[in-house]
Amino acid sequence: MNKARLMQGNEAVAEGALAAGVRFYAGYPITPSTEIAEIMAERLPLIGGTFIQMEDEIGSMAAIIGASLTGLKSLTATSGPGFSLKQENLGYAIATEVPCVVVNVQRGGPSTGLPTAPAQADVMQARWGTHGDHPIIALTPSSVQECYELAVIAFNMAEEFRIPVILLMDEVIGHLREKVVLPEVLSIVDRKKPNVPPSEYIAYENNESMIPAMANFGDGYRYHVTGLTHNEKGLPTGNPEITKKFMQRLTQKLNPYLDRIQLVEEVEIDDAELIVVAYGCIARSALEAIHIARSEGLKVGLFRPITIWPFPQKQLEKYEGRKYLVAEMNSGQLVGEIERLFGYKAVERLNRIDGELITPKEVLDRIREVI
Repeated sequence: MNKARLMQGNEAVAEGALAAGVRFYAGYPITPSTEIAEIMAERLPLIGGTFIQMEDEIGSMAAIIGASLTGLKSLTATSGPGFSLKQENLGYAIATEVPCVVVNVQRGGPSTGLPTAPAQADVMQARWGTHGDHPIIALTPSSVQECYELAVIAFNMAEEFRIPVILLMDEVIGHLREKVVLPEVLSIVDRKKPNVPPSEYIAYENNESMIPAMANFGDGYRYHVTGLTHNEKGLPTGNPEITKKFMQRLTQKLNPYLDRIQLVEEVEIDDAELIVVAYGCIARSALEAIHIARSEGLKVGLFRPITIWPFPQKQLEKYEGRKYLVAEMNSGQLVGEIERLFGYKAVERLNRIDGELITPKEVLDRIREVI
């Protein structure tokens, strides 16, 4: 029988990560993500795992990369300026295709900002925070149940696609308490191991799947890991043709799998004249407003991207020709993707940047204005 527990969002993330098989955590405590570190510090040693409090977020990101290279599922969590400090090594993990999960419980910024207040202003940083062309997966939960489920999914995607996955939360969801049903059986994915002897192993092979098999350090497979642009053996190269092939595979390797990666929720959307696009905690306000609007006869629906990056363009394009209202706790970030698809004239905005939640009433009032 499935177990039901009252949990906080950050606690559910930790429980989901443990269920997914995480055995290494490196981090630095920072509000409002600290509960994740606290739980990992207590739980990991009990199951043979390792918890390390690093000197800063730069070291934390480096540590989980190293642990993952040895075969351990690895996690770090942070917020605000801590997420900024992780960007260089996040790029290293992307370039070297090291699976790991980074939780960012968003708070008000920039700089120290509002440590205890919610925001959704790291959306574009999650996509482009590290330099250069690169792929990334970012998932955003809207409930405590989803915190648990998406933690598992984040590790599954990281392992399958050899990529860092960002769990992009916000302070409201991180500290919200709700009932969570813990399933008895979970679908767990582990990275693909080489099925050839060490002498034949090609660490960054450009194969049909576009996802090379990954040997663990210590298993007898020798290969080179570098943040420099590299050939299929991992050795640095400046050859334009090899560079082009490497970058094409790296930046396009998620494309064959987008149907499984891009998760969305659609509510009352088929006949909607206005589609509200919202994510994270604001999707909860939007959903309540939509229920009220429907009771007034207004044809409104919700499109909630669970996968923020890669942005679920294909799923939203089906609803071309409607009006769109994008509600988010920033000055306008994800709205740019919707404006790119449908044009500025079709898209309205609802933003709040004062550290307070966008309320259902605010969403409802804006719906009435737009319709």
